[in-house]
Amino acid sequence: MANNKINVAFWNLGNLFDTQSSAISSHLEFTPQRGWDDTAKEKKLENLAKTINSLHNYQGPDLLGLCEIENEEMAQALINKMGKQDIYSIAQYTNSPDIRGIDTCLIYSKEKFKFNYAKSYNIFFRYPTRDVFLANLTTMQNNSEITVLVNHWPSRVGGRFETEPWRIGVAENCARAVEEVIKVSWDELLELPDDLKKDENALAKLNQRWNRNILIMGDLNDNPYDRSVLNYLHATCDKNRLIDWKEIFGHPSLKRGYMKDQTDKHNYLSQFAFLYNCMWNLIPGGTIFYDEGFDLFDQFIISKGLLYGKQGLKMDLDEVKIDKSTKMANHIAASMFDPTGKNKIHPVYKESPMRFEYTKKKAESGQIENVSQAENRLLDLVIIFLSNQ
Repeated sequence: MANNKINVAFWNLGNLFDTQSSAISSHLEFTPQRGWDDTAKEKKLENLAKTINSLHNYQGPDLLGLCEIENEEMAQALINKMGKQDIYSIAQYTNSPDIRGIDTCLIYSKEKFKFNYAKSYNIFFRYPTRDVFLANLTTMQNNSEITVLVNHWPSRVGGRFETEPWRIGVAENCARAVEEVIKVSWDELLELPDDLKKDENALAKLNQRWNRNILIMGDLNDNPYDRSVLNYLHATCDKNRLIDWKEIFGHPSLKRGYMKDQTDKHNYLSQFAFLYNCMWNLIPGGTIFYDEGFDLFDQFIISKGLLYGKQGLKMDLDEVKIDKSTKMANHIAASMFDPTGKNKIHPVYKESPMRFEYTKKKAESGQIENVSQAENRLLDLVIIFLSNQ
């Protein structure tokens, strides 16, 4: 039933800045001197709000993950422009140390959720970059908890392979954040028996944590089949990899070589959590037109609990889609793609991505001209549904 659904969306807003100058963030192209004034900002907010309000039969999403937004004030301005001040709230906005001054954030419906806590995972490179933002919420309808991680991984500017180590680094940090939620702590593990697989109470404790609801969303700047996602975040398309602890402890891979002499506690600590990537059914296709081809950079990834509905919420995999109101089709026929492209599937289908136009005022003459700037990223909007169990 419709009222048993939680509607979730993620959108890269494509550089939603305010019009105030900053001595730190390097968004020099988004200044009043270069045409990014209050008129342009308000028009962009209006366009964004109109699209968001149109989702889910004009009800809007219940959870909305965002990236490329400058600050909490801009997030609130977007809510105000949607006319949803009484419905939406911001999940404890955290300003990341990103050098461009753009952040991730989560907006939630106060009618559907109670906010519990949030945590920011800063990524320690040699330069400041976006954090991984975690928010924990409880559903009003059945009191189920869900932990949401909003991501915006480093871009491919500079080359896919040259920048890949940065995305791998963020993937490892995101995976660590996941395991903090779904694995017991070191101190808790010490209190459990060494032979975990034969102790039903210990297994129940481990599986209760293992089956927590986790939803990862974001612009990963890598595809589902890239190393950062597959080999480091361990987000797979194989549901058989998401198993409980009794199966893990009895797995043949733990009975070979030096691992056969390890205790269950050692194996628990060394076992990483596999996640399920919901986007594979949308390939070929994508959410961004990049480097003369489509990429599926924007993704939803879930935990075992959310995949199988172990704790009150279950992903409806049939309702994962790219918003069809944009110029990007949900599915593009395979015949439209040329599989010979280097590094990825390059489509023959070429349609220019939508771009946001704003006015540039020439101070010397007062003349106004149109300037084509960064994509409005309407192509990035992906809709996902969760159904209460």
